[in-house]
Amino acid sequence: MDQQFAKDVAEGLSASPKKLSSKYFYDEEGDRIFQAIMAMPEYYLTRSEFEILETNKKLLLDLFRNGSGRFNLIEFGAGDGLKTKILLRYFTEQGTDFQYIPIDISGNVLNLLVSDLEQALPELQVEPMQDDYFKALSRLKETSDRRNVVLFLGSNIGNFNEAQAISFLTKLGENLSKGDILLVGFDLKKDPERIRDAYNDKTGITRAFNLNLLNRINKELGGEFNPDKFQHYQMYDPVSGEARSFLISRQQQEVKIKALEQSFRFEAWEPVHVEISRKYDIPAIEKYAKESGFAVKQYFYDCRHFYVNALFQKK
Repeated sequence: MDQQFAKDVAEGLSASPKKLSSKYFYDEEGDRIFQAIMAMPEYYLTRSEFEILETNKKLLLDLFRNGSGRFNLIEFGAGDGLKTKILLRYFTEQGTDFQYIPIDISGNVLNLLVSDLEQALPELQVEPMQDDYFKALSRLKETSDRRNVVLFLGSNIGNFNEAQAISFLTKLGENLSKGDILLVGFDLKKDPERIRDAYNDKTGITRAFNLNLLNRINKELGGEFNPDKFQHYQMYDPVSGEARSFLISRQQQEVKIKALEQSFRFEAWEPVHVEISRKYDIPAIEKYAKESGFAVKQYFYDCRHFYVNALFQKK
């Protein structure tokens, strides 16, 4: 049993209002469903970032090398590496002296990624790390003599509120050396309907993704959730830029979780917050960089300006 998962579930379902962390979406089934989400026509984020990396791969290599030619390419939350393979393939073709270090809490995802890369790019140096981001980064800082370039793609930064995001970036910066690089994906504010559709598709893929969190609790912690008694609900606030997702209890119910030796009461229509996906404007991104010890070096946009990858450099 994953003790941290158990602890977080117990605390989240005991809180008021109730909450569950989106980081636990990604078990084997969650990984599979998320691949389907990235292929949805409504989910513009993946295609936008794919375009940015494809269009700017040569410039990014020049910036990552910074004259020295040697660097670690470290990716937080690597997933299946779909977009990153654009860079990996190009960098390898150019004979670049670099090492790819994907970091993820999901061992299943890392195993799939490494296996795939062994087939697609056998000459690539890959050193996967299944660990907490900062523990892994701290180890690299102590043992590597190369420049560190960190990728935090997919607008994963949007899963934090502002205070959490700045704290995350500050801690990240503390584990980097002066001149190290961070490439961060930010989803930009746009037509609110387009944003809502990306998190509430008509075919129900995002619904299945969020409800799978209850299935994971059932499987790993002996939960007795009936997912049919919950519904997926999504909302977007264009002022704060926060897209929020909830699981709503359809009825008054009590759910036992055997591993926790606890039961949790849900009122009819009581929400459980499961995800935040914040959207940004440039002043907000500038604020994040400034308050966390970075300088913004360059912005890379897709053709519709739906999305931006910001290049931060550690001061």
